[in-house]
Amino acid sequence: MSDMVMKPAALPRGRWIPWVFVGGMLLVVVVNLVLVFFALTTFTGVTTGRAFDRGRTYNDVIEAASRQAALGWAADVQLRGGSVVVVVKDRTGIAVPGRIEGRLLRPLEGTTLPLDFVATATGTFRADTGARQPGQWDAVLRFFGPNGQAIDIRQRMILP
Repeated sequence: MSDMVMKPAALPRGRWIPWVFVGGMLLVVVVNLVLVFFALTTFTGVTTGRAFDRGRTYNDVIEAASRQAALGWAADVQLRGGSVVVVVKDRTGIAVPGRIEGRLLRPLEGTTLPLDFVATATGTFRADTGARQPGQWDAVLRFFGPNGQAIDIRQRMILP
């Protein structure tokens, strides 16, 4: 009996393996719950109401763009001081007389500020931006030419 050395009782090998699968599945469930939380509580990505309906009528947008291109008018929109300045010229570089109306739109919040444009010269218009928050804004404008033709102008600006 003295030749016999007592060995401690061995734990069954592989008893931990099922717990690895359980832990892995638990990790997947926790990660998915975190992703669902952020998907439901953050920005939806939709900045336009009725986006599906607008997408279905996109051919109308393409047609309007081709009508505008046929006119050959180009608008230069700039931020100067506290004003939005728009200059409209035809394809030969001559200023186009008319009138302009529009607004500033903050894309993510949906905040709009109306712009009251005043002609400062033929084809040149200025509007005070008024009290506004600094950051990204879209100038959404429509220019009406001398014969009733119109072009849509959209320019993204960063207000200080």
